[in-house]
Amino acid sequence: MSTVLYILVALLVFGVLIAVHELGHFLAAKACGVKVNEFSIGMGPAIFKKQKGETLYALRCLPFGGFCAMEGEDETSEDPRALENQGFWAKLLIFAAGAAMNFLTGLLIILCLYGGAKAFVTPVIADFAQGCPLEGTLLAGDKVTAIDGERIYVYSDVSLLLNLKQSGSHDLTVLRNGEKVELTNVPMELREYTDKNGNAYTGYGLTFSVKEAGIGDRISYSFANAIDFVRMVRLSLQMLVTGQAGVKDISGPVGIVSTMTQVGEQAATTRAAVENIAYLAALIAVNLAVMNLLPLPALDGGKIFFLVINAVSMQLFKKQIPAKYENYIHFAGLILLLALMAVITFSDVWKLIH
Repeated sequence: MSTVLYILVALLVFGVLIAVHELGHFLAAKACGVKVNEFSIGMGPAIFKKQKGETLYALRCLPFGGFCAMEGEDETSEDPRALENQGFWAKLLIFAAGAAMNFLTGLLIILCLYGGAKAFVTPVIADFAQGCPLEGTLLAGDKVTAIDGERIYVYSDVSLLLNLKQSGSHDLTVLRNGEKVELTNVPMELREYTDKNGNAYTGYGLTFSVKEAGIGDRISYSFANAIDFVRMVRLSLQMLVTGQAGVKDISGPVGIVSTMTQVGEQAATTRAAVENIAYLAALIAVNLAVMNLLPLPALDGGKIFFLVINAVSMQLFKKQIPAKYENYIHFAGLILLLALMAVITFSDVWKLIH
């Protein structure tokens, strides 16, 4: 596959994920009886339009974005079916539905990827390399369930969490003979070892067991992987807040397209390329779900935040924040988000040309 084709695939992934997000809002609005004036996929001039009932369905020329325009979403409306005239739970469902659809899309992709898996590597210790200093502190059969207070969802979390902390000592929680055992300040450093074939490798000297996968294992592993993606977003935000990462470490659309192209080109076969891109698409889908639920103006999470604030304010003071002021805040938040996206996009382009 050529680079241009990978770029087109990446753009298609973005378009589909945004369409799915807006579809979530649309389906929830229809289910709650809210009037939807237009449901559009893409932005810019329309290349296809069809009026069906009260809703105009449109496909627009730019495969970025999309929208579900509901009556009373951004303006005052006397229509009893307008969004602003709905109750708390209807609004909550509609606002959260986009993120829920993105999460379900990511989960569905993972299920497809692992649907034919014969076995999974588990975080259960099977053996130790010769000279591994951890033997004795850890035992064969120990299941590592947490590292430094972070739960192990899938086997790959072991190396991820060990690499997050640079001190070289970690707090481990293991399940040993059915009982939880807490191990504190366990020294774990990368060292040179030799495998059974006499080949040198760098690692922690641990070998983990492999478990045959049934249908239930595939479903549970897929769900655990999706939840792990949620945790990865949270860890990334933590690193931004603590200063461990900066804006230069964030990737926007340009950076993500570049990453998709790289993982595709580095794959040995076309099938491997498709699987790698699909896995990255699942990560992006879950990432979009979590980021959209952050309580920031202009995002779905910001709308939910104001929804809760207004509900509490009504209970305590019998007043709500006027809709026009809330809209001003969301508009200002949108401008800030667009400015941040511009900075991130510039950073992505700068990294590509240097």
